[in-house]
Amino acid sequence: MGLRDELLKAIWHAFTALDVDKSGKVSKSQLKVLSHNLCTVMKIPHDPVALEEHFKDDDEGPVSNQGYMPYLNKFILDKVQDNFDRVDFNKMCWTLCARKNLNRSHLLITDDYAFKIWCIFNFLSEDNYPLVIVTEEIEYFLRKLTEAMGGSWVEERFEEYRMQLSSKQQCLSVWELIELVGTGTFSMGMDHQTLSMGISEVFQELILDVLKQGYMLKKGHKRKNWTERWFLLRPNAISYYVGEDLTEKKGDIMLDSNCCVESLPDKEGKKCLFIIKCLDKSFEISASDKKKKQEWIQAIQTCITLLKRDLPAPHHEARLRRKELRQKQQAELEQLEERMRELQIANENKQRELEAMRKKLEETTAEAAEEERRRLQTQNELQDRYRTDLEREKMVRQQMEEQVAQKSCELEQYLQRVRELEDMYHRLEEALDAERQARQDEETVRKLQARLLEEEAFKRTELEQMHLQQQIAISQTEAEKQELENERLAKETALQAAMQQLEQLESDRQGALQQYQEVMKKLEHAANETRSWKDKVAHHEGLIRLIQPGSKGPQRITNWGPAAFTDKELSLREKEWQEKRSRPAQAQ
Repeated sequence: MGLRDELLKAIWHAFTALDVDKSGKVSKSQLKVLSHNLCTVMKIPHDPVALEEHFKDDDEGPVSNQGYMPYLNKFILDKVQDNFDRVDFNKMCWTLCARKNLNRSHLLITDDYAFKIWCIFNFLSEDNYPLVIVTEEIEYFLRKLTEAMGGSWVEERFEEYRMQLSSKQQCLSVWELIELVGTGTFSMGMDHQTLSMGISEVFQELILDVLKQGYMLKKGHKRKNWTERWFLLRPNAISYYVGEDLTEKKGDIMLDSNCCVESLPDKEGKKCLFIIKCLDKSFEISASDKKKKQEWIQAIQTCITLLKRDLPAPHHEARLRRKELRQKQQAELEQLEERMRELQIANENKQRELEAMRKKLEETTAEAAEEERRRLQTQNELQDRYRTDLEREKMVRQQMEEQVAQKSCELEQYLQRVRELEDMYHRLEEALDAERQARQDEETVRKLQARLLEEEAFKRTELEQMHLQQQIAISQTEAEKQELENERLAKETALQAAMQQLEQLESDRQGALQQYQEVMKKLEHAANETRSWKDKVAHHEGLIRLIQPGSKGPQRITNWGPAAFTDKELSLREKEWQEKRSRPAQAQ
């Protein structure tokens, strides 16, 4: 069961308690108070503006239970986190509904234990509204309560009670369950203290998830002394207190998938030892006896296995299995009922068919009897008619025999005449056959002559056509021959012209070859002459300036080097230079 479903069940009780008229509507002021209390208990920020905006002065929706659900889901349940005290939340809802519905006159238990039964009812009830607890869950709760009180379960007694519940559709409301348990109907004469202790133990297991509890000795981590503590085992932790009143908590042993529990041999004068190993610490514990030791080891190992497999507590898983089994049985029952209805309908249809067949059979029998009567009557009528017809037939037969005798004589005469006529007919047929044969022979000869004439005419026509074809073929042959002759002459003429052109081309080729050879000779001669002239030019260039002996006087040094000019050349160059200088002065 999810957190939202668990909260909705408790809120439903509170809302139903506020609905005094059972009309499904609650006043706006009461819903505001309820919403404020829910936000306070579940530690949700309260938004009075949103609350006032939702609960407008409208009689159609917001103040009804359907109108309250949207606000409850949006502003409360969607914001809730698992960081509040479930017991305080349940007590708040219990306070609203108990003062108007709880009848304390015949109860052997206090309101506190009635509240625990109310919480157990919410856990075991179905998820349909109005909330009820079915027979299987009632039996489960009473069995757990009986085991917690140390009693034995009496199956026959509960079967009698189950028969009484059949008139109530085999389910109880929470107030009927509190009355059933609180009046001691199934406590088998035990006192109210034992009953209260049993209720507390079942409440701790189913609601507080306490799988096991009891006194054991624990070894300290610092002083290594052994101290008696009250241990509470939950699916994910083991809490230990100073006493069973749970007023002073000393610590927790957090369980996870990495923990393990092992048995230890006796030591230090302590017996029934076992150890719980966690990642950071190990805890040595001594049970009171071997049975308690084995029970604790088994319970702790079960919790570790559930943590490894990520499964809920055993009672949660058992409740889910019971619910699935009920749903499966309900589905099978519905299928069975549907099958029974189908069979019943089929049986009714079959009965109607059988009734129709019976009526049809009776009608058929009556019709058959009437038909048999009509058949007998018809048969008697036919027999009388047959006798009458038989007598008439005898008379007719006698008349016919007389007529036959008379006709026999006439027949003999007629047959004689027929035989004579047959002889004459045979002779006539022979004469006709001879005449027919002669005509056939004549016709055959005539057809033969006509066929010969036709064949002769056909042959003549064929010969004429062949002659014409021969004439046409001869003329065509002559024309073709003439055409071939012309073609031959034209080809010979063309061949001669081609031969002449070929000869001309050959002569042209020979001439071009001779010209090429002459040009090559000329080129070779020109190249030789060019080469000889180049040699001559090079020779003459070397001889153009004669080497003369230099002056024996002192050599002059100019910008062109020592002895670059003669004195005469130098004087000429100076004269030219003076003339160039005087020209600009004259121009000015």
